Amino acid sequence: MSRPPDKGGGASLAKRGRGVLPDEKSAPRSSPEKEAIGVIGLGTMGSAMSANLVQAGFRVHGFDVLAAQREELKKSGGMPATSTAAVAQLAEVLITSLPSAAALHAVAEELLGKGRVVMETSTLPIEDKERARDTLAKKGVALLDCPLSGTGAQARAKDLVVYASGERKAYGRAAPFMPGFSRAHHYLGEFGNGSKMKFVANLLVAIHNVSTAEAFALGMKAGLDPKTIYDVIGNSAAASRMFQVRGPQMVENKYDPATISIGLFQKDMKIIGDVATQLGVPTPLFNTSATIYNAAMAMGHAKEDTAAVCAVLEKLSGIRR
Repeated sequence: MSRPPDKGGGASLAKRGRGVLPDEKSAPRSSPEKEAIGVIGLGTMGSAMSANLVQAGFRVHGFDVLAAQREELKKSGGMPATSTAAVAQLAEVLITSLPSAAALHAVAEELLGKGRVVMETSTLPIEDKERARDTLAKKGVALLDCPLSGTGAQARAKDLVVYASGERKAYGRAAPFMPGFSRAHHYLGEFGNGSKMKFVANLLVAIHNVSTAEAFALGMKAGLDPKTIYDVIGNSAAASRMFQVRGPQMVENKYDPATISIGLFQKDMKIIGDVATQLGVPTPLFNTSATIYNAAMAMGHAKEDTAAVCAVLEKLSGIRR
């Protein structure tokens, strides 16, 4: 089951006029009206979501183990906290954006606050999210499985889609905050369905990213200008969302800074591969694309954006720019 973008803010936040949450074009609300939200993990995605939530008129409390990320939150108008536990005391609805399952379990052990709702937005194995859910449930905290579709650049532009799953009542409390950092959100039912949808999405992202790079390599080898390829194909039936998002980096032949690095994306690809194997689903295109990402790692592109698979195919094609 899915739902269209919630353009309002939900009844709990509807306090003015037609009862809608102000969007980025609306005047910010005055301080007494601001709703508090917590963000744990202020990396590429967490910092972007925090900044957008501030712009949407929310009071954002955040924590990251890195002092530099906490300072960045302060610069964007948020309020750094001293710990995960402190964030949970300042906000009843929280977002976690974490780099690993180990980080999620550490947060689940530390976080306290009966009645809190946590939107877990990381891409991690479902069994790890279920373990964290059970740990928090013993403390009266509800964990939602809410992975995100979108890159770091899309997160900054508030161009994310939330795949939410878990307890419906908890989702109802969290949903009014989602328009503050995303363009759409969908409720997908039982816990884990959000991650399953994210695996489907990332399988396509992995394939479309490589197919985009392959198309650029073919066109350039044939003598076409990369910018012309982007302009013409981007407005044709052959375009994909990844072509539109990653294409500009391939045109510029510039893959740093990364919105998501090839090294980090390897984690997501392993999860997808494991799920497909467990379910007995053949994924020939995904498996083929994986060899290109592996080659990118071997060629020293681990810290570069996933669009750097274009550089790999250019090298294999004998293209020099």
